Amino acid sequence: MSARSLSLRHVRRLSAASSAATTISISKAKSKLRSEYDPDEALKIYSSVSDHYTSPVSSRYAQDLAVKRLAKARRFADIEALIESHKSDPKITQEPYLCTLIRSYGRARMFDHALETYIQMDELGTRRSSISFNALLAACNNSRLFDRVPELFDEMPKRYGVVPDKVSYGILVKSYCEKGSPELAIETLSKMEEKGIEVTAVTFTTILDSLYKKGKGDEAERIWSDMMRKGCTPDAAAYNVKIMYASGGEPDNVKRLIEEMSAAGLKPDTISYNYLMTSYCKNGTMEEAEKVYRELEGNGCHPNAATFRTLIYYLCKNGQFVKGYKVFKHSVECHRIPDFGTLKHLVEGLVKQKQMKEAKGLIRTVKKKFPADFLKSWEKVEVELGLAAEESSLEQLEVKEAAA
Repeated sequence: MSARSLSLRHVRRLSAASSAATTISISKAKSKLRSEYDPDEALKIYSSVSDHYTSPVSSRYAQDLAVKRLAKARRFADIEALIESHKSDPKITQEPYLCTLIRSYGRARMFDHALETYIQMDELGTRRSSISFNALLAACNNSRLFDRVPELFDEMPKRYGVVPDKVSYGILVKSYCEKGSPELAIETLSKMEEKGIEVTAVTFTTILDSLYKKGKGDEAERIWSDMMRKGCTPDAAAYNVKIMYASGGEPDNVKRLIEEMSAAGLKPDTISYNYLMTSYCKNGTMEEAEKVYRELEGNGCHPNAATFRTLIYYLCKNGQFVKGYKVFKHSVECHRIPDFGTLKHLVEGLVKQKQMKEAKGLIRTVKKKFPADFLKSWEKVEVELGLAAEESSLEQLEVKEAAA
């Protein structure tokens, strides 16, 4: 029997088991998927509610989360089985529904499958428009095949008669920027103007981001002025790109941009404040950085994984490991745990400062929360730091005491 057949049986078995279980709401399913790292459990959660999705947007979000977990575990046969099983759904003739399948293949970097699905649209009875064309281009970008995007942009309209829209051009611009060629992206702006196609704030922001990252601040400022002159109002994302560039310098410059952003009627978000916090960290003013972190919720924002990663990293760099551990505990409560490297640095510092209880507590927590493929890495850290031996001795002592 083929691997694909086995995978399909696996998905159907999970779906059947889920149907027998208590039905949960879609919002609760999405919440559980965000904090569930085990791919089998994620698949069960998704399968239990996938038939109840009425909105392609809801379907796309939950499906992407399930696919992300499977991709991280390199379960590509299961991803294929899961997505292909949806092609027998009557909703497959609805273009937005089919687009969720193309995008999910892109999330898993399975672009050949995304392209095959797009080509199958006639066979599946689904009409094509710029919507599915854009889904295909986005899947190509997500698969990191940036050189293929211009080829598809030229080929598919000729082959299927689809007409690229402003979103299509935005994705093309992103492909040029991602491969490090913002000059080609800027040339594309001229072509858009010639064709009378609107250049959106998202497209301008993509180019700004690329220029700033390449250290071309003056050119980025010229694009910013051009955007303003053409009546394209910068949004929060555009301001955050400017803030990102400023965060490498004085914190006052970042604060000024955040104030400017507010004055323009835009609400600074977690990303904005993360850059302000980072700027304080880089300048060695940790008290101010911690103040930004503490005031996030008061500013109507919630910390994300980058918030915790940055603050823990700099607390560790300054030898404040116990304080870093407290921030880590908050990240667990928020289901926004930082990456392995950051936490490894933290646990090493805790052991160095003889904070063994905190070190062991961190290891126990992350072994439950991290995906299974990280367990060996954490077990190796335990052995290197002597925590495994201590844990074993403690367990033996508890057994002796219980038997006495």
